Amino acid sequence: MVTFRPREEHRERFERDGYVVVDELLDAEETDLLARVAAADHGADDHALERRDATGTVTRLTLFNDLPDDLYGTIVRSERIVRAMEAFLGGEVCHYHHKIMFKDPGKGGAWEWHQDYGYWYRNGCLFPDMGSCMIAIDEATRENGCLQVLPGSHRLGRLDHHKVGDQTAADPQRMAHVLRRFEPVPVEMAPGAGLFFHANLIHRSDRNRSAAPRTSLICCYNTAWNDPFLDHHHRRYEPLEVVPDARVRAVGRASIAAPDETTP
Repeated sequence: MVTFRPREEHRERFERDGYVVVDELLDAEETDLLARVAAADHGADDHALERRDATGTVTRLTLFNDLPDDLYGTIVRSERIVRAMEAFLGGEVCHYHHKIMFKDPGKGGAWEWHQDYGYWYRNGCLFPDMGSCMIAIDEATRENGCLQVLPGSHRLGRLDHHKVGDQTAADPQRMAHVLRRFEPVPVEMAPGAGLFFHANLIHRSDRNRSAAPRTSLICCYNTAWNDPFLDHHHRRYEPLEVVPDARVRAVGRASIAAPDETTP
């Protein structure tokens, strides 16, 4: 069982670059269980939302605002992820939402340059003290549209965002200047790897032009002092019941044993 705890070097890297990659956030069995649950989760697949990029190509996601005791919710509440987010964001965190992202083979669309806080700001969150942990379920490569980040771009503050296709993207005029100062870095990850990143980190991804899918679980967190002043479908502050890392494997095994009960 993997038990990640951030060290000072991780905290310094997150503050400097706005993100940290953990190569084995889930171990081999946990990753396999997550992949099997996600593959069998027809509810997440059938209810996926479609988002078109600037060219009209579709990428899909299923978003969860509730936090059940299924495998996804257990990973969101697992000690290794929650304690890391608390270290990176400077204090108590709570669940904002989580989602399964689908980039289908050969046709999954791009995500335009954006900051997550670019639109979370509009949900009534006053501070950008928010972040996410993206866990690779499939291998993420340049060919299948892995995430690209601009290291250090979180220090720019929030950029204006506008609609591009069905997506909310950073202001193109400002981005033209940003890209003269910041070099994009592709974040290739093996299954089970995790990417912790700040809500103001500018990021995007290309289309999936490969024959391999790229599926990921993204766990999104707010800080306790940043409760939104607007009612929204994303969650307000509730204390997060953190669970031991060992529970991920136990819930995953139970989910495989009872596949019809894995997701609502």
